[in-house]
Amino acid sequence: MLNFDNIQSTLFDANSPPQDQPGLPPLKGQLLKWIGNKQKFAKEICNYFPKQYGTYFEPFIGSGAVLATLAPKIAVAGDVFGPLVEIWQKLHDDTGELIRWYAERHALIDVMGKKEAYAKVLADYNARPNGADLLFLSRVCYGGVVRFRKSDGYMSTPCGPHRPMPVDNFAERAYIWAARTRGARFMHADFEDTMKLAKAGDLAYFDSPYVDSQGIIYGAQAFSVERLFEVVGGLKARGVHVAVSLDGTKKSGDHTVELPIPAGLFEREVMVHLGSSMLKRYQLKDQTAEDHHVADRLLLTY
Repeated sequence: MLNFDNIQSTLFDANSPPQDQPGLPPLKGQLLKWIGNKQKFAKEICNYFPKQYGTYFEPFIGSGAVLATLAPKIAVAGDVFGPLVEIWQKLHDDTGELIRWYAERHALIDVMGKKEAYAKVLADYNARPNGADLLFLSRVCYGGVVRFRKSDGYMSTPCGPHRPMPVDNFAERAYIWAARTRGARFMHADFEDTMKLAKAGDLAYFDSPYVDSQGIIYGAQAFSVERLFEVVGGLKARGVHVAVSLDGTKKSGDHTVELPIPAGLFEREVMVHLGSSMLKRYQLKDQTAEDHHVADRLLLTY
């Protein structure tokens, strides 16, 4: 876990409002396939952010889509899931080594076949969870749904039918993502610990586990949305702007997920329409998910 005292001064000495930086390469595709990926909707979400803010925080980093779309000059991003944070830290510190992680495992496909290579890397990961194996698995698993068994924490997603991304294509994408997230510092920490660094005028985007789907997502089984709202309330009182993505409507609008949102905590609620559910597409396999369109709540404290 991070020692907050050691980084506080380096983060905030030159705390100018982050803007998308001129000359950055345009974002092309996902670095990671990840359930709940906001890649297609990140620009819409960013449009609701304040124009001026200090440090940008994203304590549930996931696929990093909103971070990479925004490309802030100063950011803190984190997650409680260690192997995921390893990927982001390696992207930042040594992009070439991250590419080698992927290349070494991708090379197994030519030797063993895709399903056999996937099975080997999956077994290696489950024996010793780590970012290098998770990177390959996230890109090759079925539907990008990285799920874990409740009983023992093992990743249980089968191999997907698609052709895995060639190494050269992944390398190009990795360097783009490294450039667009270079202002971020990545933490292995609980979201509440990450947000202890935030100050008045900063901005935080929370894409936490969702109430309706948290049962099969890594570490989400015991996640408390009530604790999330308590942390948001404390941040709002300190002058930090907070945007939160959470469950909205499912089954093409026929079902609204009820959430224990404290009265007066948020100033605005908007709906972001996401199309068909990624999780439902995985569960239905080859069946259509046209009747399972979803919309997320975007809750804003400002």
